[in-house]
Amino acid sequence: MRGEDIQNRILEYLKNQEWPSTTEDVAAGVGISWNTAELQLTKLQIQGKVKFRKVGRQNQWWLDKSYKSNMAK
Repeated sequence: MRGEDIQNRILEYLKNQEWPSTTEDVAAGVGISWNTAELQLTKLQIQGKVKFRKVGRQNQWWLDKSYKSNMAK
């Protein structure tokens, strides 16, 4: 599976979450390894599509509001 395909699956997963998701949650929800999820989430963050916050030992991710509103169109 290509990185772009994985990123699209991650974005769809995050779109359906009510709360920020950990890297582990994303990996399990999309069916990929934790390392792959972290890499692709970081790329999505650089692109401005997702936001990131470190809470304790967890990395939490959610869709950027402006990107999320563009997805709805």
